[in-house]
Amino acid sequence: MPSLKDLRTQINSVSSTKKITSAMKMVAASKLRRSQERAEASRPYSSRMEEMLSSLASSGISGEGVINLLKGNGKEDSYLIIPVTADRGLCGGFNSNINRETYKFVKKLESEKKKVKILTIGKKSRDFFNKIFKDKIINSYIDLGATGAGYEKALEISNYIQKQYFENNFDICKIIFNKFKSAITQEVSHQQIIPLDIKISNEEEIQNSNEKENSSIYDYEPDEKSILEDLLPKNIAIQIFKVLLESDAGEQGARMAAMDNATRNAGEMIDNLTLKYNRTRQAFITKELIEIISGAESV
Repeated sequence: MPSLKDLRTQINSVSSTKKITSAMKMVAASKLRRSQERAEASRPYSSRMEEMLSSLASSGISGEGVINLLKGNGKEDSYLIIPVTADRGLCGGFNSNINRETYKFVKKLESEKKKVKILTIGKKSRDFFNKIFKDKIINSYIDLGATGAGYEKALEISNYIQKQYFENNFDICKIIFNKFKSAITQEVSHQQIIPLDIKISNEEEIQNSNEKENSSIYDYEPDEKSILEDLLPKNIAIQIFKVLLESDAGEQGARMAAMDNATRNAGEMIDNLTLKYNRTRQAFITKELIEIISGAESV
């Protein structure tokens, strides 16, 4: 049976942990609101960009160079996979879900005789894949969450990816990330960014879409090809930025939920330890009373 001193030490230790988890929950909750607003605000812009590119692509533009970001290079032999995790833990299965999904996807591609390279975003993915796929990692980006996901960093990542693509280092690029659904729900998602995975709209679909929105069919100046060549590189940065925002919001939601569970579990543990402490104390008092009474009777 543990002594009263041991039980008091345990209660104090768990109480300190509860204060920490409670504070982390409140911090995550305060960050979640801003992160959620940014993630949700990015979706319409990203969606409209893809709609415009779909409309431009439907005009049958052909060519090389930047246009390949849309139509691809005609090969599917090598992949660049980008797992997006957090820099910190204490957020439930947020990071492990991405690492597990990426591992399974890489193994699937290898079973199909595809070449795979990995670019990690977040310390947790970097540390995980450095242990098992170190030879496949071409670059890593960390500390993106220190001041919130920023477009400048998304643009830097985008430029690096495009450079690798035009140097023929991969054929297809996919991002694996946690899509923000709600404060307690994140969905592991795949998004292909090179070549751009969009539906090529036909003229009738474009007309119907614009009639619903009471807007006219786009007129492009100077011409469709010039605009497409300008928008395609920017779109990759925008899609990466959206992914970073979704992941950041998901991280804060996952951490808030994890710390809430930890705080409640700590409370239950304190209650159980306190009950055990009181019972042990009562047993000691009863034992001492019995000894006193026995001593008095013997006199």
